[in-house]
Amino acid sequence: MGFESMWADLLPMGRDDRSGGYHRFAWTPPELECRAWFLDEARRRDLEVEHDANGNIVAWWLPEDGTRGDAVLTGSHLDSVPGGGAFDGPLGVVSAFAAVDLLRERGVRPRRPIGIGAFAEEEGARFGVACLGSRLLTGAIDPARARALTDAEGRTFAEVLYGAGLDPEAIGPDEGLLGRVGCYVELHVEQGRALTGPVGVASAIVPHGRWRFGFGGEGNHAGTTLLADRRDPMLPFAGMVLAAREAAERNGTVATVGKVRVEPGGVNAIASSVTAWLDARGPADEAVRRTVAEVDEAARRAAAGHGVSVDLAEESYTEIVDFNLALRDRVAKALETRWPDGVPGGVPVLPTGAGHDAGILSARLPTAMLFVRNPTGVSHAPAEHAERDDCLAGVEALAAVLTDLADG
Repeated sequence: MGFESMWADLLPMGRDDRSGGYHRFAWTPPELECRAWFLDEARRRDLEVEHDANGNIVAWWLPEDGTRGDAVLTGSHLDSVPGGGAFDGPLGVVSAFAAVDLLRERGVRPRRPIGIGAFAEEEGARFGVACLGSRLLTGAIDPARARALTDAEGRTFAEVLYGAGLDPEAIGPDEGLLGRVGCYVELHVEQGRALTGPVGVASAIVPHGRWRFGFGGEGNHAGTTLLADRRDPMLPFAGMVLAAREAAERNGTVATVGKVRVEPGGVNAIASSVTAWLDARGPADEAVRRTVAEVDEAARRAAAGHGVSVDLAEESYTEIVDFNLALRDRVAKALETRWPDGVPGGVPVLPTGAGHDAGILSARLPTAMLFVRNPTGVSHAPAEHAERDDCLAGVEALAAVLTDLADG
């Protein structure tokens, strides 16, 4: 039941053998296989499994006296972006099980419950809203809006939940579960190259969000329609993509158009509509909002010149998350205690430009994050990586943190 054997079991699930990327979208067969793996690992350890109404799963290691309150929750997610890497999400779940194994081997008897969580639809790859499971759990998204979200095949979130045996009318805040959790610590692969040592501690998550642009034009024949007669939505869409790069450079942010849907999608047909998604992130809320506003202005200006309509919808937004300072300091101190001569490479504290369930949960309870070094600096792609020794150092770090927090 060690880290390496668990990792080897999970690794093939949802992997494209040609590209090496992963396609583990929420409630699709590969992600369901990952959920089954999670349940098997929980049963092997005699952990008590809890399913909430939103599709999140928690495996509980309860103290000998059966205490259920003021729990320490850890874990991450099992779903992926299209063609994503192996480590984003699953590393935190596998490391949590491995950390519990270490504590048991060392005879640790926690005074507080320790929970291992697997949150649903963290990436938002299927239904378009990141951290959907934790947003529903904490009340950060309206359940009615969530039920109406659709995937690429037009299936609603409500339909998919029903097909998975869940009641879509029951989704939403779970005060009972939240009320039993005292804090949450998430271990995650670093999604950049800032770490010089194997592990680090997060200081903050920068503001980030997703916006959907809709360009409405007129479908027509690609060979017989004069240029002057065209209302081609691809042209203002192209201008919008370039405007995003320029606005990001002006405002010190990053902006990405990584997903686009063209209708009807024929090579010899002028598009009738284009839907594109903008991801924008930056060091301050004002800079991110200004970037999006400038992109919107440029898109509308370009659309007006081609007789194309534009609409803009904000699908999700998370303001800056400063992780709980007291918990962060306690996490860092626990690492120093585990390695009295110093954590290999030191314990840097760094912000991240990636969103996480920890950021959503931080609105309701103290949260902290640990990072494991990624030598490639690549994430959301097959080259995402963490070395074996760094992964094992992450398990040791998480075990040290859980030992300290669960002791009272």
